[in-house]
Amino acid sequence: MDSAFEAALQAAFARCEAAGLPLDPQQQQILLSAFLTPADSNPLDQLTPDQRSTLLAFVREQEQQGRPWKTQLLNDWLQGQSSGEMQFVRDQYGLQWLDRIQTHHLAAYAEETLTLKVGDRIEVSNSLWEWVQEDGPCQREWITCRVVSVSAACDTAASIPTSYQCYTTCTIRFENGSEYEIQGVYEWNRYNWRWSGANQA
Repeated sequence: MDSAFEAALQAAFARCEAAGLPLDPQQQQILLSAFLTPADSNPLDQLTPDQRSTLLAFVREQEQQGRPWKTQLLNDWLQGQSSGEMQFVRDQYGLQWLDRIQTHHLAAYAEETLTLKVGDRIEVSNSLWEWVQEDGPCQREWITCRVVSVSAACDTAASIPTSYQCYTTCTIRFENGSEYEIQGVYEWNRYNWRWSGANQA
């Protein structure tokens, strides 16, 4: 944490208060977090172990039901509804913190939750190979398949951002026997697959 920058922010907070426009503590915390937290740090590091466990269980439950977990929380917030045991995210951390969470942040704490294994049944979206639009001719569909291999790969070409140089590739097999390779299955294609309700089969 840059103490000079923090001091500058604190001085700005004092000026707002002197001008009769004080920021509330949550607004101050959001600004401090946004400007003083390194961009590459894991937002989940800020959670207590109990909060992390609650969040990871929520993510897994929502994904098993085919619902994007962030969308569920945001819908609660927009409708002014309680998020139950997940309310701590809104009350203590806020929207900016939530927005920073990426799949690799979750994976750092949830190897078991997010890691695919050979034999797992998942559903993949046709948006992996088709241009899908909400109101277009091709709509999002989910197809059941089985994981046949998972491997790590790295490409250190200068044109590739550091955060994407190493990624996980997953090969899946559909019921008709055809196979498909998903690159960046956790890193940039996480939105395009979900756990199948028949995963234990």
